[in-house]
Parts: sequence; C-alpha cells; structure tokens
Amino acid sequence: MTNDKSFGITAENVDEVIQRRSQLLKSIEPAFNQFCQTTLQVEPQAMLHTLWELWLPLAIKIASQRQKLGHPLIQGILGVQGTGKTTMSQALTLILQELGYHTVTLSLDDLYKTYSDRLVLSQQDPRLIWRGPPGTHDIDIGLNLLDQIHQSQSPVVIPRFDKSAYGGAGDRTTPEVAANVDILLFEGWFVGVRPVNPQVFDHAPAPIFTDADRTFARDMNRQLENYLPLWQRLDSLIVLYPTDYRSSLVWRKQAEQQMIASGKSGMSEQQIEEFVHYFWRSLHPELFIKPLVNSPQWVDLVIEINSDRSFGNIYSYYRES
Repeated sequence: MTNDKSFGITAENVDEVIQRRSQLLKSIEPAFNQFCQTTLQVEPQAMLHTLWELWLPLAIKIASQRQKLGHPLIQGILGVQGTGKTTMSQALTLILQELGYHTVTLSLDDLYKTYSDRLVLSQQDPRLIWRGPPGTHDIDIGLNLLDQIHQSQSPVVIPRFDKSAYGGAGDRTTPEVAANVDILLFEGWFVGVRPVNPQVFDHAPAPIFTDADRTFARDMNRQLENYLPLWQRLDSLIVLYPTDYRSSLVWRKQAEQQMIASGKSGMSEQQIEEFVHYFWRSLHPELFIKPLVNSPQWVDLVIEINSDRSFGNIYSYYRES
C-alpha cells in the first residue's frame, strides 16, 4: 500500500499532470459551477479544493483504468452514511463525461426489492423494520445489469428507486434506459463488504449489546454471502473511510437539521440515533469496513474522511490485473 495523496505526481511528471488537470478544470468549469449551485446548493469556490485535489485526479485515474480494460468499467464506491459517496459519484460522472466516457451511476438503493416484496419480508422477519440491511435487495436484477454492461450490451435498463413512495417506505420507479455505457459507478453503504468471522460478534462494539443484537448481526453477516457474486463483478473498489465511524451519526444529525431549517420534515435526534444504530447493529463499520481497508485483494483505493468531512490520507493498492 502506498500513500497516494498526490495521485501519482512525481518530480518528473509534475508539469504535465498539472497542465492536464488545469485544462480539464477549465473545460468543465461551466458545468461544475451549475452542479454546485443547483445540485449541491453551495458556491463553486467552496468545492474548488476538493475538485482539484480529489475529484479531477480520481476521474483521470478511472478513465485510465477504463482505457486499459478494453471493456466497460464497473467501479465500486463504498461509503457509510454521510461520507459523500453520492456527491462524489455525481461529480465524477460530470468529469468523466467531459473526458468522453459515457458514465452512469447505480446506487445499492436502486436494487431494493419492491414495496410489496419488502412487506412480505418484514412479516417473515420483523427485525427488518427499515430497508437497507442485507436481504432487502434484489440481487438478481443487479447481477443481470452488471453482466450486460460488462459485455457491452446496449441499451441497458437501469433500475431506479423512489425513496418518497408509500410515505417514505419507498418503491421502484421508472427505470432509466442507457446506451453505450463506458463506466458504471456503483455506490452504496456496503458495496464490496464481505462476511467476517462470526466470533467477532461475541465481543462486538456498541450498539450491539444484547443476545438479540448479536443474533441479528450474525444473521446479516450470513446474508452478505448472497452479495458476493455482485462484488465479484467489480473491476475496482474505492472505500471512503471515516477516521471515526461515529462521525456518520453527527453528519446525519446535521443533514436532518438542514432539512428542517429549509422547511422540510425531518427526524428528531432520538429517531436519528435509533436509525443509525439500527444500521450499525446490522453491519458495524468497525467489524466490516475496518478490516476491508487493509485488504489489497478487494480494495484499490482508500480515501480517509475526517470528522469535518475533509479528506485525509489517500492510499492505493497496486494489484496484478
């Protein structure tokens, strides 16, 4: 593993790399400014550092991988709540389009089972009170899509999910049809996560306290086995790794406060804690993501996320293709 904060800049190529990045920055500036103002609702200047230091070089790196592959690239992006995986996927799509690569995004959320199927599921297992944990997704739809993209089939039908349907319970909505896909950015809160040794749950961190909590965690761990065929389709995996996983609870509270301040409805602090703790009980970041970032056989790039949401160290794993 090597520290890759500079994304491969050396004393020999620094001028060339900076020139290429500068040209790309100039060409995407109008679209990026609009993206910041309409989608992120922030001033473009506030995102310029992240664009220059992270998104531009990362997009160039992904484009280079796609070029070497000779077939469409399936790029996994793993990040717990609040790490910015969706925003990064949107920004990368914008830049990769400018580089000439037709890029589409797929969220793990887009693979949820239908509302009616999840109703049946929650009757079978009342512990599945929220969508999200392993077992609430239609894995076959995901496998079919990834295989079609890998084989350069065109067009492909990309499932989409409407979180607002059925009073927030969510349901599938009109799918997106995409042709000639070059790069798929597949993001989600446990994309690429693998089962761990069940013994780790004997002395698990909070909020896994009770025997029922440990049983639930072990059952979710077993469910992860069903997702391994999906992860095997990934050509590369990026992990957005919070230096302190507990920051995601703080970030979620901040997001809810912003929503409420803008006039929308949001959860109370207690509801947020119950919600986040539910996901920690199902797949605890310390138990599942921490070991993954030290696994070069599964992960290509690790981007540390500080508690203030700035990015810290960036590590690359160089593997045999």
